[in-house]
Amino acid sequence: MKRRVVVTGIGCITPLGNTVESMWGKLREGESGVDNISHFDASNFPTRFAAEVNDFLLEDYVKDVTRFADAGRNIRFAIGAATQAINDSGLTDAAGFNPAQFGVYLGAGEGQQDFMQFMHLVADSQEEGVVNQEKFTHDFLARMNPQFEMELEPNMAAAHLASLFNAQGPNLNCLTACAASSQAIGEATEIIRRGDADAMLSGGAHSMIHPFGVTGFNLLTALSERNDSPATASRPFDLNRDGFVLGEGAGMVILEELEHAKVRGAQIYGEISGYGSSADAFRITDIHPEGRGAISCIKMALDDARMNPEEIGYVNAHGTSTKVNDRVETLAIKGGLGEHGKSVPVSSIKSMMGHLIAAAGSVEAITCLMAIRDGVLPPTINYETPDPDCDLDCIPNEARETSIQAALSNSFGFGGQNISLVISAYAA
Repeated sequence: MKRRVVVTGIGCITPLGNTVESMWGKLREGESGVDNISHFDASNFPTRFAAEVNDFLLEDYVKDVTRFADAGRNIRFAIGAATQAINDSGLTDAAGFNPAQFGVYLGAGEGQQDFMQFMHLVADSQEEGVVNQEKFTHDFLARMNPQFEMELEPNMAAAHLASLFNAQGPNLNCLTACAASSQAIGEATEIIRRGDADAMLSGGAHSMIHPFGVTGFNLLTALSERNDSPATASRPFDLNRDGFVLGEGAGMVILEELEHAKVRGAQIYGEISGYGSSADAFRITDIHPEGRGAISCIKMALDDARMNPEEIGYVNAHGTSTKVNDRVETLAIKGGLGEHGKSVPVSSIKSMMGHLIAAAGSVEAITCLMAIRDGVLPPTINYETPDPDCDLDCIPNEARETSIQAALSNSFGFGGQNISLVISAYAA
């Protein structure tokens, strides 16, 4: 028998609110967190809007903010969400807490480059249109902040959290694009199942709302360019969708072995019942047109959970609002769940908070826990014109009240990374 893994703490920093309850309230109401970009001057970009985190202060979570003076938004968000999850769980204050049996597994993204300084260095080292690499390197070492550069590394969020919360157990970070934090939760679950830890802090954090990030996705023609109406730009599964909306934030959960949680009388939000992971093995940015990797991933998660498709009451879709993703995910849901896939309620919260990239999956997993707890399924907003290629029950525009016992959360990333989690109500 595998050791069972339950969720005993949750926390988030998102464009819809900086606590789980504030975010969940806005999701239920179908509110949009998308607006014009304020982090930098995006007036000359093809896409000039995003879903930004607002009213976030690191000093609300740590006493000594000078320690994180060079940390980027991604690390600060990670600290905020993780602090909420730790406090919510009461894990580290419990009698007999063993730091060696408490680890961290994140799907956290890289930090933000000092764009203006970097571009000045490139410009200053030009000689007849070619960068003099020796001059660039010399000036880079003289003018760039080494601590700031170190904080850009994707592993730094996990390192900071381990230090802050005395997590002396396994410490890892994966950056599998948009599937990262879902994969982190799945792999952290496996660590607990096999007995390498009793509890794990898991989730993700990311911010790509900066010139490099927006430029990259614009070059891939992946972003919506609906600049005249940012709040309606993200429209998953709608016929007139034209790309995704970039978001930022963090989502964190405390995963705990069931008996360990019961001994200390912990609250239990739900159980990570199934985990599936696959690769399309197809192209670098394109997903397989028939959804073969996503289908196998969904089936793997169901098999791991020992569930039939009919037991899934809700699917939290990856649902990016791109032409290809939504069409292929439709094929995947119907291929993975069979006949049940044609009628199961499906929604994408990216319609409201944009795409949090590496952090998306963890926030969506938390959303599934809230849907199970409250018997409310969040909507897919901005759904106006049905697409024959996306013939799913998309919970259009208004939340739906219905009791569910299990949810499927999909995360599909660039490079053909596929993760599915089955999240279920806790049953003794």
